[in-house]
Amino acid sequence: MRITLHLDTFDRIDPNAYAILWLDTETCTWSREGHAGLKLPEWGQLHVGSCGTQVCGQHDEDPLFILEGLALEDQIGPFEGESGEAHWRCENGPQTAGHWHVQCIDKDAVLAEDSLFATAEV
Repeated sequence: MRITLHLDTFDRIDPNAYAILWLDTETCTWSREGHAGLKLPEWGQLHVGSCGTQVCGQHDEDPLFILEGLALEDQIGPFEGESGEAHWRCENGPQTAGHWHVQCIDKDAVLAEDSLFATAEV
């Protein structure tokens, strides 16, 4: 399943800060589709925990931010329009709160022609 997630309202970082992420629930990876005002790597790993989903960098176990309440392994969710708080881990300071909401869910298996996660094997 592929989920398109919109992050915004990180006013303490930048009032116009946002990011669009593509979450792949099968590989537990994410990629950055668009952003402004937030420093994010191109892609990384997802870790599902008791308080939500942790969005980590490619080789970093510490989360960049936590998507509170986003249960990727839930049988009935997530659903389009679902939303919650996003806690951004600032490099030199306290966490900054923002919001996430699910824009789109694609339940069909998609074979990417060009992707950070595409493999040579078909």
